[in-house]
Amino acid sequence: MADTAILRARNAEFWAQAAPGWIRHADRQDTVGRPLGAAAMDWLRPQSGERILDVGCGCGGTTAELAAAVAPGGAAVGLDLAELMVAAARERFPDDRYPGIRFVAADIETLGVVPGAPFDAVYSRMTLMLLADPVAGCATIRRSLRPGGRLAATVFRDGSVNPWLPAAMLGAAPHVGVLPPLPLGDEPGPFSFAEPARVTRILTTAGFEAITIQPHDVTLHAPDEPDAVAEWLIELGPAGAAYRNTSPTGQASARSGAARLLERFRQPGTGYRLPAGHWFITAVTTG
Repeated sequence: MADTAILRARNAEFWAQAAPGWIRHADRQDTVGRPLGAAAMDWLRPQSGERILDVGCGCGGTTAELAAAVAPGGAAVGLDLAELMVAAARERFPDDRYPGIRFVAADIETLGVVPGAPFDAVYSRMTLMLLADPVAGCATIRRSLRPGGRLAATVFRDGSVNPWLPAAMLGAAPHVGVLPPLPLGDEPGPFSFAEPARVTRILTTAGFEAITIQPHDVTLHAPDEPDAVAEWLIELGPAGAAYRNTSPTGQASARSGAARLLERFRQPGTGYRLPAGHWFITAVTTG
């Protein structure tokens, strides 16, 4: 496995290149992706007046949901590594229309504490698995919580319960340019938190207590639009940057290739049903 500095630099480069795709599909991701964090949101039960941190806020949809939940008098801070996505979040959810909302572009792993700390709670949807140094990132989260603060997060389990995840990349790959290095072992990636024992070690080392890790299965519902769904999943994955740099003819071939591999998840006339298995993680601080 590459050392942490290399992984951190690789992460920064990847998300800078991936950001345009996430921005383009932000509305679809907010809608279709919501089940991936619903269990954590329900457990967190944000209350009026609370201060909540959203780690890996992307283009801001989850932060806006948290801001609405803690109004009036509360605050929601969305933090993400990708500056372009944070800029998009600020444009999509301006603070004059969403009181108490704030967005920060920073690397959670290298902060002492997150601006706006201490927080009553932290929410994170499908982000902790992507950290180059998850102990450092989770330690920052721990330092940014008040005593008695709570953490609710979700991460993917393994590929067997998320069979659609690689389909878009594999279908597109023959038609686009060189893809970024795929993660090995515990390197940051969708399945780096597949082993619950590793998750427990990371959170314990970071200073959390009362850790729970539960399997949770949901289905993502996307409309019956093969070309659009294929492009959405290509652009949000590791083939996104290469896809955007490919000719229109190559892009069309990439979408067709992805759509073929995604066909088994499609119900014609109804839409796509994408099974997603993840870990629902909770923890608290006591001091």
